[in-house]
Amino acid sequence: MKRILITTLILMSLSATSQNVMTPKLLWELGRVSALGITKDGKNIVYKVTTPSVTENKSNSKFYTVPVNGGNAIEVKEYKTLLTDKNISANGKYIVYDKAVKIDKVLGKDFYTDLKKSDVQIYDGLDYRHWDTWNDGNFNHVFYRENKKDAKGIDIMPGENFDSPQKPFGGDEDYIWSPDSKSILYVSKKKAGTAYAISTNTDIYEYNLETKKTTNRTEANLGYDMAPQFSPEGNLSYLQMKRDGYEADKNDIIVDYKGAKTNLTANWDGTVDGFMWSKDSKNVYFVAPIDGTKQLFVVNYPGLTKIMPRVEQITRGEFDVSSIVGFVDNSVIVTRQDMNHADEIFSYNLNKNTWKQLSNVNTKTYDSLALSKTEKRYVTTTDGKKMLVWVILPPNFDATKKYPTLLYCQGGPQSALTQFYSFRWNFQLMAANGYIVVAPNRRGMPGHGVEWNEQISKDWGGQVMDDYLSAIDAVSKESYVDKDRLGCIGASYGGYSAFYLAGIHNNRFKTFIAHDGVFNTQSMFGTTEEVFFNNWDFGGAYWEKDNAIAQKTYTTFNPATHVDKWNAPILIFQGGLDFRVPIGQGQEAFQAAQLRGIKSRFVYFPEENHWVLKPQNAQVWQGEFFKWLKETL
Repeated sequence: MKRILITTLILMSLSATSQNVMTPKLLWELGRVSALGITKDGKNIVYKVTTPSVTENKSNSKFYTVPVNGGNAIEVKEYKTLLTDKNISANGKYIVYDKAVKIDKVLGKDFYTDLKKSDVQIYDGLDYRHWDTWNDGNFNHVFYRENKKDAKGIDIMPGENFDSPQKPFGGDEDYIWSPDSKSILYVSKKKAGTAYAISTNTDIYEYNLETKKTTNRTEANLGYDMAPQFSPEGNLSYLQMKRDGYEADKNDIIVDYKGAKTNLTANWDGTVDGFMWSKDSKNVYFVAPIDGTKQLFVVNYPGLTKIMPRVEQITRGEFDVSSIVGFVDNSVIVTRQDMNHADEIFSYNLNKNTWKQLSNVNTKTYDSLALSKTEKRYVTTTDGKKMLVWVILPPNFDATKKYPTLLYCQGGPQSALTQFYSFRWNFQLMAANGYIVVAPNRRGMPGHGVEWNEQISKDWGGQVMDDYLSAIDAVSKESYVDKDRLGCIGASYGGYSAFYLAGIHNNRFKTFIAHDGVFNTQSMFGTTEEVFFNNWDFGGAYWEKDNAIAQKTYTTFNPATHVDKWNAPILIFQGGLDFRVPIGQGQEAFQAAQLRGIKSRFVYFPEENHWVLKPQNAQVWQGEFFKWLKETL
């Protein structure tokens, strides 16, 4: 009997330590949750679940409701009638919408009407392509019409070669009705050609339905003005960055009360992701990065009193609050994720400071897996600062063993490295394949103060590279890190980091992986579409010989300059439709590695942009990623 009991305990122990772990196939079977809003009666939350199909090579969506206080989810077909339609004016008379309008002549057949089969594009200025699409002379315009069948639409931007919604990612959040139904407010960058490519100056415009006149509500500000919404009391509010050409400037919440503008977050050392008003118009709740996570904050709105706005952090923990859905009684409804769990819908009780999970789209799957463990530690940098570093350990981690370890280099370069859940750069999946992941919040990361965030601009190959090496050197002191099996991986600026570190790593790394990374800063400046980005981050153009900062970017901080020191294998991914970091960057890097006799591989995705979005391509990406690590690490 004792022998049977011992055998049973051994089997149970083996079962516990050999649980399933995340795989590329399973990762792309997870449902992706998007909260759409709270129903008009305030009783339910409507959300969408998008599930990729590798077999069909596309994604399919279903819609559900779940009670605001928790309960069973119910699939719904006609979900739109459950939500307040923000595109209908408050008085119900009009509908606002957008569609593309042909404005500019671009195609050969536009100029040569008898040559309809010509395949030519003709440009007199920049902005000839953006993100992954060539400019064909069509622009997004905002329209409105009467709320009745067969009503004719009216273009509120007639003849303008400007976009609203903004390209490439803008949607119907870029235009809203005024509370009195008398005007439409919309976001647009009213610049064309080369002027468009070098500027970030979007403004919020107000079109009056009666007079047909348009007013610029944010003309005095030279940077981004976006995300307009009205408070319940009817005050216009929006997000604002001050400096033209700086896409990662501090993002503040502005309230416009009859022309008197109040910056609610001016004295707070952080940057706002998104916000929502409380029902009584007394407070604004917002999401922002903080210390390697994204949390919920609140700031009071003092009106025109002399009371100073005060920002308070509401939530804390090792997770990301990714969006605010709305308010129910004393609770705020949000979406939340962490490095082991994709987004789900949660309720947070503001009085009790307690969480309640409302959706459980992937809970059963995660419950069946052995999960990775994330550790938060702080490393002293070469200039004496404390830097947060996430360390992700494999499932069933055993500190007596040695593990190959990956330095993860975040893109952006000024995007937050938090408790995010990516469906490509997935730390859970990397850990499940037996790798420790070291993810430093190096210089350039929001969530550690504005100074830390801004330091990276014009210093791409400077302090940030020391930060990377400080992180991997510190973690490598652990007995469970195999110092002979260190890899370096990253995308976009992270790809630049991999290319750059490959020339200065002093034999630390055994292999590198770069996805859509900047390899040659000079050719990058000449081919990328958003010129304002390189103007700001590089410090200027390569032909500005008297510009010491720019010249350092194109020489010392140029990965191409250091190829002669490359001595480790490198895998290069590149999207053919990536106009942000164009194809030549990957080609140049691969050609250099091959001609130097370095083991290298070029994985090219002709129909993908800066990301990999098609399910089967994503499976190939994961397959090549882990195959390369097995070959070289």
